[in-house]
Amino acid sequence: MTEQQIQFSRSPGGTRIAFATTGAGTTLPSLVRAAHWLGSLDFDGQTPVWAGWIEALARRHRLTRYDCRGCGLSDRDVDDFSLDVLVADLESVVDSAGLKKFALLGMSQGGAVSIAYAARHPERVSHLVLCGAFARGTLVRNPSDAQRELFQAMTRLVELGWGQDNPAFLQMFTSQFFPNATPAQAHAFNEIQRRATQPGTAARLMRAFADLDASPALSQIRVPTLVLHSRGDNRVPLEEGRFLAASIPGARFEPLDSTSHVPLPGEPAFVRLHELLQEFLVPNHTGEGAFPLLTPREHQVLNLVAGGLDNAQIAAHLTIADKTVRNHITAIFEKLEVENRPQAIVRARLAGLGELGASSPGRQPQT
Repeated sequence: MTEQQIQFSRSPGGTRIAFATTGAGTTLPSLVRAAHWLGSLDFDGQTPVWAGWIEALARRHRLTRYDCRGCGLSDRDVDDFSLDVLVADLESVVDSAGLKKFALLGMSQGGAVSIAYAARHPERVSHLVLCGAFARGTLVRNPSDAQRELFQAMTRLVELGWGQDNPAFLQMFTSQFFPNATPAQAHAFNEIQRRATQPGTAARLMRAFADLDASPALSQIRVPTLVLHSRGDNRVPLEEGRFLAASIPGARFEPLDSTSHVPLPGEPAFVRLHELLQEFLVPNHTGEGAFPLLTPREHQVLNLVAGGLDNAQIAAHLTIADKTVRNHITAIFEKLEVENRPQAIVRARLAGLGELGASSPGRQPQT
């Protein structure tokens, strides 16, 4: 298990929230993973479900994760799971952890909490990543009568079945989350759910999460956002991921070839997801952090503009069409709120861009 330090924050209502810090944080930004469906900090990292996730995320970041109220090492005797309260829990964790600015990862219902937090505190969030996430709970997505009845039946099954020794009740939910899990992963997720909380609390969480609605905050988000969603997700449909990406200004959408709620270690989609995360969170281009609204490609183009390359040279350097370069530059001007190339160059060079262009062969000044 990756070494971690467990501490506690106290939410405004007095609820104690357990959080863990993992990783040396050798690469910025720090990363916060909002609480998702059940879990326990003292057990998750020992399982083949989450150990690979924790190791991959903590390898380059100072990773902070926490147990949802009612679960794991956080206070369990709680009844209020409203969106505002869940956001307040996240606020208490990042403040107690001493984080001033960080990337935020929202998975499952952690997506709704992360969306609301990012809209309320844009100065604290450097990047927002939503994976298998939703802004609208099951009962907010205009479900049919049959879907409502199924949800009520499943919630009742949690209340009555999870307390029994028969693992079939837990396995039913595990099969929805991870239909292609290995036997070891399926057994581990059964055990995660069993250990995380009591059956009655799990049912209350299900009802509360089904009523979450952070969709009014989507249009208010002003931080770079990456939306990742499995094509075959049985818990949160792909359409909800498309809805998130279409509703957040400038968001990037990346479907993943998986049937898992979120990809598990061993899946090709797990490798692809973490490649996308590294590209998004750990850019290799000089000065990217100065212009968070720009995409990685737009940063590349701006860096070359600042280095003095003209459009044709930029197109050749990046192996893209001249028209594509012009489109990127138009978008850059709009996002930087500048009117022309000289103004963009001044902004970029003040931020430290231009080194790559300056070292490129055949560079000619372009003003």
